[in-house]
Amino acid sequence: MCVCVCVSDGEQDELWLLDAGLSPLVTGEEEDEDKAVLFSTLTKTQAAAVQKRIDSYTLSLRKRNKTPPRHVRDVFTHPIAQSAVPEAHNSESDMHRNMDSVTKTQRSAVSGQETQGLQMEEIFITDVAYCEQAAILLKQAKLPQNNSSQCRRDDGTLPRVVCPQCRLGVTRVVDLSHQDLKKVRQLALIDMTALCDLLELEVKRHKTCKRKIPESCLFGVPLASLVESDQKIKPSTQIPLFLQALLSFLEKKGLDSEGILRVPGSQARIKVLQQKLENSFYSGSFVWDEVSPNDAAALMKKLIRELPAPLLTAEHLNAFSAVRDIADLKQKLHMLNLLVLLLPEPNRNTLKALLEFLSKVVSCEHQNRMNLWAVSTIMAPNLFLHKAVPSKLSSGPEKGQAERAAHIMRLLIRYQDLLWTVPNFLLSQVRKLNENSSRRYQFYDKRIKNLLRKIHTDSRDKPDKNSSEQCRTVKIQLGDVSSSMEFRLAVNSRASDLMSQFYKELHASDNSRGLLKRNGSTSFPDCAVYEVGGNIGEHCLDPETHLFDLHNNNPSGEWIIKLRSASRGQ
Repeated sequence: MCVCVCVSDGEQDELWLLDAGLSPLVTGEEEDEDKAVLFSTLTKTQAAAVQKRIDSYTLSLRKRNKTPPRHVRDVFTHPIAQSAVPEAHNSESDMHRNMDSVTKTQRSAVSGQETQGLQMEEIFITDVAYCEQAAILLKQAKLPQNNSSQCRRDDGTLPRVVCPQCRLGVTRVVDLSHQDLKKVRQLALIDMTALCDLLELEVKRHKTCKRKIPESCLFGVPLASLVESDQKIKPSTQIPLFLQALLSFLEKKGLDSEGILRVPGSQARIKVLQQKLENSFYSGSFVWDEVSPNDAAALMKKLIRELPAPLLTAEHLNAFSAVRDIADLKQKLHMLNLLVLLLPEPNRNTLKALLEFLSKVVSCEHQNRMNLWAVSTIMAPNLFLHKAVPSKLSSGPEKGQAERAAHIMRLLIRYQDLLWTVPNFLLSQVRKLNENSSRRYQFYDKRIKNLLRKIHTDSRDKPDKNSSEQCRTVKIQLGDVSSSMEFRLAVNSRASDLMSQFYKELHASDNSRGLLKRNGSTSFPDCAVYEVGGNIGEHCLDPETHLFDLHNNNPSGEWIIKLRSASRGQ
């Protein structure tokens, strides 16, 4: 069994700066432009959180008689960073105007809608940084005080939360390239830390020590090792094959079983079943037909519980647990959204698969007698009360521990679709970061910069600003087929309209036969529109994306229609 230990304050700050992409402030590197331009995207509150870690780290280095790190001001000596400083610190009045405009527009779009419990829907704004929203509410004294009424067991107390449709569509974790997702995680860490500072949440991170190699091939194995091993068998898999098999069996045989997850299986049968699975699961000879759903559910919980490190990771378990101390529901969801983005890929994918299954269990409540609170109470200890990591939820009687963890668990289950999206403000910051990075070479010679700008402008057809429509060339990449098509771009054109035109032209083309009848199927291939280049790496578009707005947001990006990638960015 591995043991996770809390790191010192100096190590906390150093690890934080490295994870946030700010290694030059730790290493003292003089020329690292990629890190310097990161500051150009930060809001006022985010920048304050960074400075707080720098000050704390500097103090710890002085105590250890080491060279202090570079100050934030030193990073801004780079031309690109200097030019972006005014934009990095949004004024409070600007932020208020953004909040007011977003709130009025979005509330009018959903006014009059109520949940089954006659509660008004909560509006979830993602266009403004979460920490800035908290700063405004704190100054206006609109954040509620913590009280027990927010923790009632009645499932009806959780309202429907609505995230109004942005004209650029919804971006999910799987829609971004690894390169852009890495930047999202760095910015998410900064925003989450700034949010914790404002809410006065003290979050200590732990690190996992080395452990002995487990004798089992299924239980007690590090999650990343399980996934890596399984990808040699099935390259496209994103979660352990054994967990996939358990969840698939339970969906077929256990959803309507009364007390599923709550009713314990036979310990004797579970022990024998575990041994059989260890010996025959990967050989493909194991037969599930006679397995009891309760025994399979017990094995599923055991698999998660016996991971050498928590599914929510040793680094972030305390941050997940701290959500319980936040009074406002939307603030809780802000925190959880950022934490989900911070999870390593295998953990995030595995958690999503688990939550999707638990949501299906709750949806069959009338058959299995397991409502949201019951499922959350049963499953929470397996995620939050890991024996290798001291948790803020582990103090007090066992019943109290379970209830505190269950409160967070039910938020994860209920709002999982919202939590696996990338907030608009983070995507905007990534775009700004990419723009600043791509412009950095133009600052070394003003004449060259102006010449390149002139060549770039003259080489492109200037759109007619008075025209409401223009044409865009869309590339098509399907297997060996590579071509292009013209799409007339109107103000309200959506990505779904582009795909409709594509499928229509594909069906009428001579090349369609090989694509439409491949593997005996007569259905259309699973394609999507991707935004590539410009101020983004690669971005799979939501069908509801307004293309005219996207064109204005990233005019130099290309649009490519290709087969959807199921595994990238997860």
